[in-house]
Amino acid sequence: MPTELQIAEHRKVQLAAKSVLNRLAPLITPDDTEQSIAAKAQEMIREAGYPETWYYDCMALVLLGSRSCVSVSGKDYSPADESVGSFNLITIDLSPTHKEYWGDCARSFVVENGKVTDAPQSLEFKNGLSFLRQMHAQMLAVVKPTTTFGQLFDWTNMRIRQGGFVNLDYRNNVGHSIATTREERQYIQANNSVKLGDVPFFSYEPFVRLKGGKWGFKHEGIFYFNQAGALEEL
Repeated sequence: MPTELQIAEHRKVQLAAKSVLNRLAPLITPDDTEQSIAAKAQEMIREAGYPETWYYDCMALVLLGSRSCVSVSGKDYSPADESVGSFNLITIDLSPTHKEYWGDCARSFVVENGKVTDAPQSLEFKNGLSFLRQMHAQMLAVVKPTTTFGQLFDWTNMRIRQGGFVNLDYRNNVGHSIATTREERQYIQANNSVKLGDVPFFSYEPFVRLKGGKWGFKHEGIFYFNQAGALEEL
């Protein structure tokens, strides 16, 4: 389990990422692109005091429109110039770092009538966002320190299938441990017998599309077990 110092320092970075996402959403216009949104996000996170990223050179991974279902590593990512327009889904994934402390936060934003909205009218948008919120809430309730990475992978993919969705991740995983180097990460993937309680923090980030649907949804947070063994989000 993490120390109080680790929790406090990781929380600072993660809260900065969350704050940038919240402030960025209403600034998105129909003329924006992945390139311009990524540039805005990078500028805002740097202004918040976090100029570095742990995720290769990819501080902000932005996917929208025809690429909303694309799963790509930050190592290979290059933002496109497709415009947001009046109706779209935009996923923004931020990965700031300060020393050995990481942030890792992603949200999908619905655009209707040219503006980001928290109350979409599209049924596919409603269902995608609602499904991920519910799955995160259920995960918080069922996961224990003795739960393995592989067990969480199996549970998540069962829920994805039962909900009528498909897993879009190119690695087919749904998260990873928060480490001090990229290479040390443990993935939430099949047959990983490492216990979640054996790492200080882990991210949970299912990336899903409704079967037969057009749009890819992601919601990511960082989690840890407190002294009582209960799972909390940073």
